[in-house]
Amino acid sequence: MKQQLIECVPNFSEGNDMSVIKQITSEIEGMDGVKLLDVDPGKATNRTVVTFVGTPKEVITAAVRAAKKAAELIDMSQHHGEHPRFGAIDVCPLIPVANISMAETVEHAHELARQLGEDAGLTIYCYEHAARSEQRRNLAVVRAGEYEGLEDKIASPDGKPDFGPAQFNRRSGATAVGARDFLVAYNVNLNSTSTRRANAIAFDVREKGRKQR
Repeated sequence: MKQQLIECVPNFSEGNDMSVIKQITSEIEGMDGVKLLDVDPGKATNRTVVTFVGTPKEVITAAVRAAKKAAELIDMSQHHGEHPRFGAIDVCPLIPVANISMAETVEHAHELARQLGEDAGLTIYCYEHAARSEQRRNLAVVRAGEYEGLEDKIASPDGKPDFGPAQFNRRSGATAVGARDFLVAYNVNLNSTSTRRANAIAFDVREKGRKQR
C-alpha cells in the first residue's frame, strides 16, 4: 500500500514573539514522520501560519503537541491583531496530499478534534468537509463574533462545540478543525492610503461577502 500523506496548516495567534513561535514549531520539528515546510509570521495580524506534511497518525500527534504548547504560551485575553481569530491555535485544517481521499481526511480531522478536546482540553468546532452540521461548513460563520463573542457563543443553544469542554477558556479560546482542499492565499498592494477603499475591496472579495445594506 502506498504511503498516505496529509498536510496540516495550523494558524497560531502569535506573530511577533519569535521565541514563542519557535517553541511551538519545535514540537512539530521533533516529530518523526513529519516535515515542517513553512513558518509564516505576520506582525500586523499577530498570527503565524505553519505548514507541515506527513503520515496521518504522525501529523495528528505533531498538531496536538503544538496545540498544547500554544495553549501554554499564548494568552488570548491579551491578543490583538488585524485578522479574525478566536483561539490560541485558531484553525487547524487537514488537506489530503497523496494516496488519501477527502473522506479519509475527514476521519483524521475528527480524530484530531477529539484528541485536541480530550487530551489538550481545547474547545473545538469542526468546519468545511469535517463539519458535523451544514451550518458550520463555512469557517467565517464558525468564527463569527471572534474571541470577544466566544463566551456567549458557547453558552448559546446553537454554540455547543463539537469536541472538548463546552465552557469558555479565557486563555486558549476555541479552535476550528477542518478538512479542506488546498487554499491559495495572497496579498494585494494598493496604490492608495485610504483604509476606506481597502476595506471596501476586502468586503467585496472576502469569503463571507459584504453585509446587506
